[in-house]
Amino acid sequence: MDEPLLRIVELRKRYGQTKALDGVTFDVYPGELFGLLGPNGAGKTTLLSIVSCLLEPTSGEAWILGRKVSTRDRGLRRLIGIVPQELAVYGELTARENLSFFGSLYGLAGEKLHQRVEHVLAATGLSERASQRVATFSGGMKRRLNLGAALLHEPKLLLLDEPTTGVDPQSRNHIFEEVRRLAGTGVTIVYTSHYIEEVQSLCSRVGIIDHGHLIACDDLQTMLQKIDGVIRFRVPETSPQLEERLRQIPETHLNGHVGQAMELECRDVKGALMRLISVLNELHLELVSLETIEPNLERVFLHLTGHALRD
Repeated sequence: MDEPLLRIVELRKRYGQTKALDGVTFDVYPGELFGLLGPNGAGKTTLLSIVSCLLEPTSGEAWILGRKVSTRDRGLRRLIGIVPQELAVYGELTARENLSFFGSLYGLAGEKLHQRVEHVLAATGLSERASQRVATFSGGMKRRLNLGAALLHEPKLLLLDEPTTGVDPQSRNHIFEEVRRLAGTGVTIVYTSHYIEEVQSLCSRVGIIDHGHLIACDDLQTMLQKIDGVIRFRVPETSPQLEERLRQIPETHLNGHVGQAMELECRDVKGALMRLISVLNELHLELVSLETIEPNLERVFLHLTGHALRD
């Protein structure tokens, strides 16, 4: 396996008696799209602030390409692009003027700056609005411009902190497409969100952070295997014979039931469903209702933390 592009080792950050981060350790590898899940206040933004050389940890270390992260290392910042949770664009400037300004801060100039600005405008779907003042943009367009500003200097590591907060579906799709495209070109991305479905859709490996602790970190499929799928169904009437037959289905567990409503937990939802239908056919029972619930990150998060992500 390649050496990690980003290495986090026992990272801690305290604000008085509050532990924003408490011993977080994980690696992110070159070209990886790594998702960091957690509710507001979990420590995600603090972690990204440290990695982006904006905040010193209380203890522990972060490394990028073998180089220790420090607020004093301005050169290292040129390797990093960050899309903050709060919008960082100027409403009185046009989209092109915003990008030209941010590009110049990264040392771009002349034809190179012009090329990068036009490329980013196209990538974020803003070319047709490039000459309009950003104050006239929708929230979603401002978010796309916010992302574009972080891409101008072609960073090795891109940190996305809740990049789709408050955006419209069209802008969200633009952002998703660009994130996937960047990952496909080899950019290493850390994508933080409290929208579980985004992380499950985009990321190949996921870390779950809660109250400053990294409570799980693994590839997506392994993470989903932490919990079973569920089949909920109703039949006209239950019987000891039905329950006995259901308990004989391999790799399933029959939960308690209320009236004619029953529930099976299973590793393989599709396989267990086929066996369930076979049992019901043999016993001449018809389904009244049926619901299947595949394992997903939202249920994994609830299983690991004891509460829903948005609680």
